[in-house]
Order: sequence, then C-alpha cells, then structure tokens
Amino acid sequence: MKYIIFAANFENQIFKPYLMSISETYEKELAFQADRRRATVEFIKTVSDLWYDKSIELVLFRNQLIDRTVSEILNLHEYAGKFVQKPISIFDSVEIAQAIKALDIPPSKIDIGKLTFEYHIEDNTYNSAQQFVVDKLKDAKKTNGVIPKDVVLYGFGRIGRIVARELMVKTGKGSQLRLRAIVTRGQIDETVLEKRASLLRNDSIHGDFHGTVVVDSKNSALIINGTTVNVISANAPEDIDYTKYGIFDALVIDNTGAFRDEEALSRHLESKGVEKVLLTAPGKGIPNIVHGVNHKEYDPDSVSVFSAASCTTNAITPILKVIDDSYGVKSGHLETIHAYTNDQNLVDNMHNKYRRGRAAALNMVITETGAGQAVSKALPNLDGKLTSNAIRVPVPNGSLAILNLELENPTSLDGVNSVMKKYALEGDLVEQIKYELSDELVSTDIVGSSAPAIYDSKATIVRSNGANVVLYIWYDNEYGYSHQVIRLAKYIAKVRRYTYY
Repeated sequence: MKYIIFAANFENQIFKPYLMSISETYEKELAFQADRRRATVEFIKTVSDLWYDKSIELVLFRNQLIDRTVSEILNLHEYAGKFVQKPISIFDSVEIAQAIKALDIPPSKIDIGKLTFEYHIEDNTYNSAQQFVVDKLKDAKKTNGVIPKDVVLYGFGRIGRIVARELMVKTGKGSQLRLRAIVTRGQIDETVLEKRASLLRNDSIHGDFHGTVVVDSKNSALIINGTTVNVISANAPEDIDYTKYGIFDALVIDNTGAFRDEEALSRHLESKGVEKVLLTAPGKGIPNIVHGVNHKEYDPDSVSVFSAASCTTNAITPILKVIDDSYGVKSGHLETIHAYTNDQNLVDNMHNKYRRGRAAALNMVITETGAGQAVSKALPNLDGKLTSNAIRVPVPNGSLAILNLELENPTSLDGVNSVMKKYALEGDLVEQIKYELSDELVSTDIVGSSAPAIYDSKATIVRSNGANVVLYIWYDNEYGYSHQVIRLAKYIAKVRRYTYY
C-alpha cells in the first residue's frame, strides 16, 4: 500500500506540471485566436470604409476582400503566406490598411498582400508602416480621374447574370462601370420580372447574391442594391433608344451569342446612346482580346467593337504566353475537359451536332474547340503550332485545360513552377494567373475564382529530357471568364483606376 501511495504521489509530481503547461498553452491559443478574429473584424471594417468612402479596393494577392467573412479573410492570409513562403499576418494587414486609409489618394485597386510582403522585406528601410505606404503609393496622385461609364447587358443568361452580380456588388460610389439596363426578348410583365429577379438572387452554382433585388413592375425595372436597372424588351439592337432611359455613350456587353461578326454587332452602334460594344464570345472580323495579354494592342478611342474571346482561350493564353516567352513553344496539343453547357441536351434528343444531342449530365462528350486556333489571335507567334479538342463532362461548372507542349529550350519541374510563380506574383498577368499550391485540388474547389487561369503546380509533369511539359490549368468557365469580361470592359470604357500589384 505504501508503494502504491508513493507511486501515485510521484506520478502527480511528474504529470501535474505537464498538464498545467498544456492548459496554459491552450488558454494562450484561445486568446491569440480571439485577438486574430478581433483584428480581422477591424480589417473588414477598414476594407469597407476604403471602398465605400474613397472607392479604394483592397485585394489580397488578387483575391477579393469585399463582403468576405472573418474565416474567409483568415484563410486567404494563410494561402498568401504559403504563396510567398513568408508569414502574412492579419495584424500587419490591419496596420497597412489603416495607413492606406490615412492617405489622400484617388480611386485605386491595391494589393495589400503584395504591400505586406514588401514591408517585411524592406522593414529596415522605413521607420513606420505609414512612411512605407506613402512611399509605395506616391504615384497614385499622378493618375487622372475617370469618368463613370453606363453599361447595358444585352442578354441575361449565365454570363450576363454573373456580370450583373459583380457590377452591382462592386458599384461602390459608382465611379467606374454603372449597370443601367438589361435587354431581353419577349414580353416584360410582373411575372417575367419576378423570374428574372429570382434567377439573379439565387444561383445553383455560385450561391445567393450578396445584395437585394426588388421588382419594380410599374417602371419595368429591377431595383438592385437600391439602384434602378431598367429591363428593356427588344427584338433588334437598333430598335432601342437608350437615351429615353437617361443612358448615354454606353458600353453594350452582348452575351446573347446571336451576333458574332462586326456587321451584326455594329447594329448596336445604331442605337441611340451606345458608344462601344463588347461580345462575350469569340468574334469574327473584330479584335479577340485576352485581357492582360493583348488588350493594349487596341486603342479604345479608335476601335468600337471588341470580343472577349472564349473562357478556354482566356484560361490557356496567359499560361502559353509565359511558357513561350520563357522557353519557346515548338508545338503542342490542348485538351479541355469542360463542364457541360446550355447548348447540350438535358436528355437524349435531336441536336445539330451528333454527340451534343446525348444527355449532358450522364455522358462525357467529345466535341471540338477553337481555342487552340484562337490563341494565335492574341499570340501570333503560336499560329499553326497548336492542335486542340474538347471533352464535355457531367459537371455544371469548373473546367480543366491540359497543355502538352514541346519546348525549344529544355527546363525542369522546379524551373517551370518558379517561372509561373513569378508571373503570378508580379507583372502584367497577376490578375490572370493564380498559382495553386494544394495537393488535393478538384473542380469544385476552383468555382468562384476570379482568375481565368489556375495553375496546378502539383500536377505539372516535365519529361526527363526537359523538352516536353504537361501543364494542368483549371478555370471557372463562368465566374473567372466573367471577371475577364469586366476587366476588358473597364479598359474599353477607360475607367481603369490606379493599381498597385
């Protein structure tokens, strides 16, 4: 019995301090998490104040921060730290954001992740975050102000509704693009307006709209986030007089797919109140533009009709530019594994193309894609070097492009990934390329990504001779593409703000 008592006392002397240490550590962890979340709440408030008071939009390595939750903000900081391989702390972000808030600068888009990363690297150079931010953003005041642009959505399908959502969420003080009207076919009555409103509010893929949509049947309009958007019925573009609705010099974004060449799209320019036209599909006889790659080759003052090309072209062109500029592309093949689309049949039925007549949600369907050829319109150096094909698969959104390329100059796996990471971090393609670090990336994970090209670094294959690479590029063929449309629309409308990337 004495031995048992002695052993129990000895065990208490050993383990009690240990248990107390675990408890103290846990309490410290709880306190730290509470501090992090409080700091994140303050960060969200500062992000909102900057946006609604000054039209200054903060992003974190191109990831949107407006209307994000505390957990989403913290997860984005975790991704940012892994991306740059240095801790990106929410506490640092709060300090930098408040320093930006204290500045008097025009409407801007600022990557606070890049700023925080640079602040860590250059912390010995500056006495305070305020001094650092003042120096880094000194060119902001040199930029000219922008004149807001009226926007008309001609058609209200998948792309039209996503563009509408993004334009309304990002309206802020209305200093850039202002959605003024939506054009559809057929009669417009209260029932039709309610159905349109419902489709805008609720989306089976992208979730609920972060705002309010109210039907104004008397004035044939939708009141979105308290702002009137007219709903106009028309059978032909030239029949509409937009000036009756107070719309002047508008940019029409045509997402119907009914008009594809310059002659047809120019019919929009015959309408009163229209200045420019942007097609959300590949076009014939007009500039096909992948924003970030070739948009600067076309001056909005001298060109009136533009095309934003296709979702697949927007996904592969930025990646191909990086590879061709870095190593040179001899030849290659593109295979896109694409979500099914509305032009396929829900069940087996007649279709003008044999395979697309089969049930979309049950079959993998081989079909063609013009993306391989379309790339050469943005990158003429690749003309005739790429073949392409497509497989439609039973998912409603989220696609994957596989690039099998023969290089002029050999490389390695680390070499390819390092080059792609560099372009995703700095330069002209930071909005277009997202560098993905996950080992377990699947198609649903990329739904809602604003980057048109998501580079899967863990899937890249480089043959032993270094001359053949296989790259896997994910893309949200709806949301990511819609953001490219908006980027191009801002360029055409000349409402691009000062940016710090």
